[in-house]
Amino acid sequence: MTNPLEGLGGEGGLDLNAIMQQAQALQGQIVDAQEKLAETIVDGTVAGGAVTVKVTGTGELVGVEIKQGEFDGSSPDDLEDLGSVIVAAYRDAKSKADELAGETMGPLAGGLGGGPGAAGGEPPFKLGF
Repeated sequence: MTNPLEGLGGEGGLDLNAIMQQAQALQGQIVDAQEKLAETIVDGTVAGGAVTVKVTGTGELVGVEIKQGEFDGSSPDDLEDLGSVIVAAYRDAKSKADELAGETMGPLAGGLGGGPGAAGGEPPFKLGF
């Protein structure tokens, strides 16, 4: 009976220390990318700029701006329209935030075992067997 791990520690074999170092480096890059996304503000604007919504790169709503004179607010229909426009502006901003997150985190996801094509790149290390 042979040991299935025999020969994996030599030249060209599995180097667990190197894999652990690469995993730690990748973890640090992921944390940095997440912090950057949380600090980045993305705008979503609809109705010709009547409403602008601000979200972080992680999708957290942080602000709503309503252009003066665009909504009267004196009727239920106006308020319903305003609510719908705010939702649409949020969706626009969230879509941009999702795209930014994909661009920022995508290259790092290749190192999480996604393999080639999963995140548009090669994993940062290859196993030697």
